[in-house]
Amino acid sequence: MTTAFDTNSLKIMVIDDSSTIRRSAEIFLGQAGYQVVLADDGFDALAKMNDHKPALIFCDILMPRLDGYQTCALIKKSAKFHSTPVIMLSSKDGLFDRARGAMVGSDAYLTKPFTKDSLLKTVREHAAQALTA
Repeated sequence: MTTAFDTNSLKIMVIDDSSTIRRSAEIFLGQAGYQVVLADDGFDALAKMNDHKPALIFCDILMPRLDGYQTCALIKKSAKFHSTPVIMLSSKDGLFDRARGAMVGSDAYLTKPFTKDSLLKTVREHAAQALTA
């Protein structure tokens, strides 16, 4: 399947306090040709966003200091990044968690542990939005 965009031009940020999750995402996305920026919590992510300008963001919910809901809300309130797709990552798959993610502006919800296929499918679904943002 060919895509209408160049994956090498798409920069994806992965925010997660688990080094295992960050590393897995980095491997899966890197093998697919995407540029990957890693952040270990919300503060780290916010500090890196201006420099790296990610086109798509995966954000864990349960993190120390600044959780995923707060991080997503801050990204969506930002004039520069409000249209950047944010996909929440969580091991919790409840309706409440999904609703709370939607309330802070998340564009999708991916349950951990994710597979390479589910991660890349989510990227493809949101890549067009990311490139037009």
